Amino acid sequence: MTLNAASHGARGAPPRRAGFRTGPFRARNEYYPTPPAATRALLAAHRFDYGIWEPACGEGWISKELERFGYDVTSTDIADYEYGTPGIDFLTQRLPRAKNIVTNPPYGNGLADAFVRKALWFIERTGGQAAMLLNLASLCHPDRHDSFVKRPPAVIYALDDCVCYPNGKPDQATRSTHQHRYCWAVWTAERSTTTEVRWLTTRPRKRMAAPNLSETFNTRKAA
Repeated sequence: MTLNAASHGARGAPPRRAGFRTGPFRARNEYYPTPPAATRALLAAHRFDYGIWEPACGEGWISKELERFGYDVTSTDIADYEYGTPGIDFLTQRLPRAKNIVTNPPYGNGLADAFVRKALWFIERTGGQAAMLLNLASLCHPDRHDSFVKRPPAVIYALDDCVCYPNGKPDQATRSTHQHRYCWAVWTAERSTTTEVRWLTTRPRKRMAAPNLSETFNTRKAA
């Protein structure tokens, strides 16, 4: 992944067509929607100023959570999932549709790398942030090492539990579906030199019983 944002966006990229597959056992359009809990975990820990563009919105799994948190969201996708604006190939766009970008990019054939490059090109012009749901293994790869060193994310949020099913359907899972581990990588327009790493949970937190203040007070008074 060469994160040379300045030149990539200007050149654009070869257009893709809806229905593409990056492998015989991969979902069409690399559609592996993000569980709502994964987006809620990010939004509970991180804030974005102004609007957000979700350029691989699918059926709106991320977009709907962003809207629930009060964000103004622009949703597009290369395919038509009856949500957002279809027929928009993020990699060929020249103008940003919002200040920030939040998405789960398609992975196969270097598409995630291309999405990161394009997102960085946009936010360096809007002054926004780009949050990408990435496979943790993508952070430890010889072909990406130099790029991450030169343009590291400002924050990496490691998720404890996140399963992205093909087409959002558990019955279509393959043997490797449950083996993937995910993180949110967040880049800012200002180039970071270091990366903060935080751990997020997608599981409901157990509610602790409220202390009995009268008992606490009486115990302290007796002591």
